[in-house]
Amino acid sequence: MRGRKSPLFVMISKNKIESLALDRIKELNNGLFIVNISVSASNVIHVELDKAAGNVSIDDCTSVSRNIEHNLDREKEDFELHVSSAGLDKPFRVFAQYVKNIGRNIKLVSSDGKKWEGLLKSATEKEVVLETSRLEKIEGKKKKEHIVEEHIFAMAEIKESKIVISFK
Repeated sequence: MRGRKSPLFVMISKNKIESLALDRIKELNNGLFIVNISVSASNVIHVELDKAAGNVSIDDCTSVSRNIEHNLDREKEDFELHVSSAGLDKPFRVFAQYVKNIGRNIKLVSSDGKKWEGLLKSATEKEVVLETSRLEKIEGKKKKEHIVEEHIFAMAEIKESKIVISFK
């Protein structure tokens, strides 16, 4: 049926998908949250989830997917549905991702293009605190000293943030 839409084809609203996903997320009550929802003109639906603590499971994705799928009519709303976790390699897109990753190393690009890497110390809806460290030669000392600094970034000043993936 894909490719040949009937004249009764109905575009699915993003709000409807969000409402159906949130219904199931509330039922599961396990810290899941929505990172992104997109619905294309041809009803290709992508829902990305994350979890406040731990990782999104296949069961989490399946449960949210089934609730969406069972509440849409394939005859009227021919669609393709993808429900997945947000992915470690993708930039943060919602505030809850900052909160989840407090205490982890992140890469941050400020709105002026400057790149920072450090420990995410705290996050509010207005700002984040990033702790950076470096070795620096200090006048009169033989060894380099470890310099630790805290930098405060307003959320509006952040162009992109990602987790630093380390295999140490």
